[in-house]
Amino acid sequence: MGGVVSHFFAYVSRLRWIKRWGLMRNAIEENVATHSWEVATLAHALAIIRNRHFGGHANVDRIAAAALYHDATEVITGDMPTPVKYHSRVMREAFGDIEHKAEAELLGLLPEDLREEFSPYLRESQWPTEDRELIKAADRLSAWLKCRAEIQAGNKEFEPAARQIRQRLDADGLPEVSYFLKVFAPSYEQPLDNLLG
Repeated sequence: MGGVVSHFFAYVSRLRWIKRWGLMRNAIEENVATHSWEVATLAHALAIIRNRHFGGHANVDRIAAAALYHDATEVITGDMPTPVKYHSRVMREAFGDIEHKAEAELLGLLPEDLREEFSPYLRESQWPTEDRELIKAADRLSAWLKCRAEIQAGNKEFEPAARQIRQRLDADGLPEVSYFLKVFAPSYEQPLDNLLG
């Protein structure tokens, strides 16, 4: 303890410099660190909503922590646009392999005695099924909210992505997502003065 210098957090903090939606013209810039915070808050909310309203037993704190790190490997890989990442089975498999190697590389930056504790948050393959489902839903929800903000800012380039993401959210059929879309999502399009009163 104390003698080892770890670059882990200094490296992860650079997520703020990685831009998202790189193939699209953005009216509102978004970086991976901001996105990760939003996904963590959304996943936390979805887990609470599931437990409170839909008889769930989600581990709210574990889900929020894993969501914070859900894109941490992008500090190594960069942000791969979804249409490229999921273009074909070959691309999905290749990128999956790269992500696994990036997870191992990030874990390797930690002091050895902390790696086991961080592994369940950094290695998506170790997430329980329910955690993965809620974090993926929060990730999609964050992307949809970003698209809606772009459209509201007059950027029509995000309209097809908004439609596709919303169709996927609806097809997933998660009741906590429907709840969020009904109760919380409409406020995202309100001006600040309306939110305070």
